[in-house]
Amino acid sequence: MTTILAGDIGGTKTILRLVESEYLVATSPALPSQTLLAEQTFPSQEYADLVPIVRQFLTTATQTLGQPVSIETACFGLAGPVVNNSSELTNLDWFLEANRLERDLAIPQVNLINDFAAIGYGVLGLSSQDIYTLQTGEPNHQAPIAVIGAGTGLGEGFLIPQAGGRYQVFPTEGGHTDFAPQSAQACRLLDYLKEKNDLERVSVERVVSGMGIVSIYQFLRSQDVAEESPALTERYQIWQQEIGRSHKTIDLAAEISQAALAGTDMLCKKTMKVFIEAYGAEAGNLALKLLPYGGLYIAGGIAAKNLTLLQQGNFMQSFQAKGRMRDLMVQIPVHVVLNPKVGLLGAGLYAAQTAFDRKN
Repeated sequence: MTTILAGDIGGTKTILRLVESEYLVATSPALPSQTLLAEQTFPSQEYADLVPIVRQFLTTATQTLGQPVSIETACFGLAGPVVNNSSELTNLDWFLEANRLERDLAIPQVNLINDFAAIGYGVLGLSSQDIYTLQTGEPNHQAPIAVIGAGTGLGEGFLIPQAGGRYQVFPTEGGHTDFAPQSAQACRLLDYLKEKNDLERVSVERVVSGMGIVSIYQFLRSQDVAEESPALTERYQIWQQEIGRSHKTIDLAAEISQAALAGTDMLCKKTMKVFIEAYGAEAGNLALKLLPYGGLYIAGGIAAKNLTLLQQGNFMQSFQAKGRMRDLMVQIPVHVVLNPKVGLLGAGLYAAQTAFDRKN
């Protein structure tokens, strides 16, 4: 039995989880069983570093469990690039080094991984209740797995099967590939984004992300393709006034998607239709490059929160619309990740794997 500390570190919040992990030798070393001991969420911006958060968490966990906690290994998924087991976080004024964390926290082994890599490991531990299947396909467990997730930006990655049922996770920068319009309207959107942002090229992340939802809305609003409701007009004006301020009261992308789901604003509905179609097309592009018959997983908060819109068919139509390759596309299993803590789960699984390797 190994005691593990897992963390999901973001610019807004940090979630820590303490688990007991055990590999069942009678089955396979691929995935361990994990028993939750404690979990807590902290506001990241209120702390100067990760160390005081972990210390506070362990103090509380010790009091709750009624006994001292001795951690053998830890893994933290970070919202930022990780190089040589160190990272300067993207939206947080922290610089983390695994060696320093090991020393300051008295943990024998600490690993830092990119948050999307953590999601990659996390999909391996999802249960049937944690996913919604958009396309059953023809699963092949010896084939790669693909992961795509739109949120603040657009993450893409893949998993390659290894010996003993394990997988190795590879993050990519696929979100920064070129946006490829699939319609005349999308071509106009591309031109709009180039002119508005003074760009020579537009990455797909500028369309398939939270900021992409806002950009699509602004584009359609400028084209006057549908009537904007008074409620959205008011929210849009407040959002404009708050541009550049550190404190914001309006999450315009969330407002747009919520209005689209509620059916209260036609412009929002059209915005989300364009967004969903672009998301499906890009997921299809990733699938064509990898042929992930092990499954393509759609992570990120936007997909789970807009599951109803994904179920309406536009996403899968765009995913499959690859001309002569359509017959291949319908064979790929496609799942929406519903578990918002998939990255935290993945950090725990990665920590368990490294602890197992260290002992064996």
